[in-house]
Amino acid sequence: MISLSYLLRFLEEDAPFGDITSEAIIPKTLDAKAVIIAKQSGVVAGLEEAKMLFEHCGVKVKQRVQDGQEVKKGQILMELEGNARKILLVERTALNIIGRMSGVATQTRKLVERIRGINPKVRVAGTRKSLLKPLDKKAILLGGGEPHRFSLSDAILIKDNHLALVPLEEAIKRARAFSVYKVVEVEVESLEDALKAARAGADVIMLDNMTPKQIEDVLEALKSEGLREKVKIEVSGGISEENIESYAKLDVDIISLGALTHSVKNFDVSLEIVRD
Repeated sequence: MISLSYLLRFLEEDAPFGDITSEAIIPKTLDAKAVIIAKQSGVVAGLEEAKMLFEHCGVKVKQRVQDGQEVKKGQILMELEGNARKILLVERTALNIIGRMSGVATQTRKLVERIRGINPKVRVAGTRKSLLKPLDKKAILLGGGEPHRFSLSDAILIKDNHLALVPLEEAIKRARAFSVYKVVEVEVESLEDALKAARAGADVIMLDNMTPKQIEDVLEALKSEGLREKVKIEVSGGISEENIESYAKLDVDIISLGALTHSVKNFDVSLEIVRD
């Protein structure tokens, strides 16, 4: 669960010295009602976080739908009642969170459903290409994807810059010695290095920036040496909504995309004051 203290940082950033417009023109004791409405169809996320912020400011919240549900354009997501200044204070921060998380969840669900009929075993995963990881990782989960590792502390992933400093086999050996409990994943860009990683005992091999044909060659080589069943195969790099199906057709386990978070389009959502 995302903490209130984390969310309050966004609110403090948006109103470091208060909401001077509302304070100037809205009576201090005026109460109001409002609704948050979806302006497009998709998978909604971030309602729990928005609710936490509104309730922290004393606004009563009634959720009409739950995070992870598919909603239609024009559907009411949340009803609000309380001090008018407080509703307007939280408005933009709440909408930013819902918009961002719903955008990620919607795109994730779209890709998950697209490849489900092609290869049910393949999982869609995000990456660390985000500065809003708590929100983005939760949104990916709500969309039906895999969050991948949350931080550098979570899992061992040996990448190209590590291998520029330590030879591949030695890097895997050191990783194994460091912890017997951690999965060891290695990023490679060639058939030769993929075989080296599998022979050295990697648990997961990430095939980075390879074409579907190059990946097929790696899979065939691993099978011929009896190594395919000993490792999980992740593919990443250059994968988009337009070409993901060609990768889903392969005998891989995970498809990871930075595009789930680094270039996702915000979900359109708005808050409207209800006039009596």
